[in-house]
Amino acid sequence: MARKTKEEALATRNRIIDTAEHVFYRKGVSRTSLAEIATAAGVTRGAIYWHFKNKSDLFTAMFERVKLPLDELIAASLDTRETDPLERLRDFIVHCLRDTTQDPQRRRILEILFHKCEFTEDMGEVMLRHQLTVREGRTHIEGGLRNAVLKGQLPANLDTRRAAALLHSSVTGMLGDWLFTPDCIDLAADAERIVDAWFDMLHLSPALHLAASSNDVVSD
Repeated sequence: MARKTKEEALATRNRIIDTAEHVFYRKGVSRTSLAEIATAAGVTRGAIYWHFKNKSDLFTAMFERVKLPLDELIAASLDTRETDPLERLRDFIVHCLRDTTQDPQRRRILEILFHKCEFTEDMGEVMLRHQLTVREGRTHIEGGLRNAVLKGQLPANLDTRRAAALLHSSVTGMLGDWLFTPDCIDLAADAERIVDAWFDMLHLSPALHLAASSNDVVSD
């Protein structure tokens, strides 16, 4: 009986998250109340507060659904035993772009985050969590780039911090633009070529190289 109760509680939690996702998408986060989500999910407000302390907590649980499947891909690029970390990082970024066009749930949740979520006072926890996610994303990308430099796949003088910031902002910018105007580019078809163009910059752009130290300057 205890196991059944636990399974029922999990089913209720998932139903609340599913419902919140659709209501947030339809109305926007700031204009949606927990009471509206409870009514749409067919549960009481108490049931929501049993699983989530507030709307921010519920939003975070919803957003985690689109992050978890990518963990394995990014981990591969960070693994020092990986022989081709640059390709694993490329796989990760291509997947981020392409999967957004092909997975309705991922697209819906990212559209909520990019275009239907205001970081108002009651969403302060969400803003802090999103800031942490951005920092983690840049750190993971930089780790993959450093691994690729160590494997001789990228220039030894690559400024990995600057390159990681460029890649991260390129990915989020592309996603934000595509979600807002999906007819502007066939992102599913062009994802690989777009990512390859970004990676060409890592190899070729002098602006992404570390400045030579004074010890490297040859005097006349």
